[in-house]
Amino acid sequence: MLATNLKRVLKGGFLNFRRNIWLSTVTVMVMALVLFVLGNLIFLGALAGTLLTSLESKIDISVYFMQDASEEKIMAMKQDLEALPDVAGVSYVSRETALADFRERHKDNALIADALNELGDNPLEASINIRAKDPTHYAAISDYLVKKNDPIVDKINYFENQLVIERLGSILSSTRSVGIVLALFLTFVAISVAFNTIRLVIYTMREEIGIMRLVGATAWFIRGPFLVSGLLYGGIAALVTTLLFFPLTWLATPKLTLLVPQFNLFDYFLANFIEFTGVLLAVGMLLGITSSSVAIRKYLKI
Repeated sequence: MLATNLKRVLKGGFLNFRRNIWLSTVTVMVMALVLFVLGNLIFLGALAGTLLTSLESKIDISVYFMQDASEEKIMAMKQDLEALPDVAGVSYVSRETALADFRERHKDNALIADALNELGDNPLEASINIRAKDPTHYAAISDYLVKKNDPIVDKINYFENQLVIERLGSILSSTRSVGIVLALFLTFVAISVAFNTIRLVIYTMREEIGIMRLVGATAWFIRGPFLVSGLLYGGIAALVTTLLFFPLTWLATPKLTLLVPQFNLFDYFLANFIEFTGVLLAVGMLLGITSSSVAIRKYLKI
């Protein structure tokens, strides 16, 4: 008996969907738009994580010393830094090595080579490059250097790099916030459209609902098809959106890879396909069931 009733409820839900096919199509399209924005927010989060991780892995602290700083004092500071628990490694670059590297990088630029020859003296400073065990430890290391306030130190470049990362993080955070606001607005629109669709279906079926009441149909037997219709709206919207992302991610990947080589959008989509589809299905069905439940409570008095 339970299986028979469930079968009839499911059949009723499919019939409600087909009976108002144009309204159902519009509802699915609006929900698909919400899920499309949600999918892009997921991709944006993955891209932001990859980009920030890549930048943080490349960042280090370079400490440049006064030209009259003795190598003994520099090496003493190097040993102090190596003893810090947050430091993974410290490398020393002498003035001579810095000049040789500079000449090698600009060996094809005759103007720079001539300028260095005319100077006659080495204008570059000795430096040490500090790598932290974790990117979050750089702030503590830089604070240590600032508090030490050693007179042989000319400048510390960490603050410039940190500013770039903080600004990038702020931009990505703002973009996510705008996306969330847009998704919430579209969610409200989707629920409203689905709500009105279910309301119209209830109105067109008022005579059938009256007959079911007369023959003793239970409240859930009458309400069930409308809940199934809501689930169909969300489920179909999720599947449509997922299928749409296949060509879109494939087409966008080459252009995005030029900007962020570390992130392959299409590979990420395929690797997380099951989780991605599951999230869209869950959100889509939640939207459908919510709008259906609200419409049933308001307009289907049993």
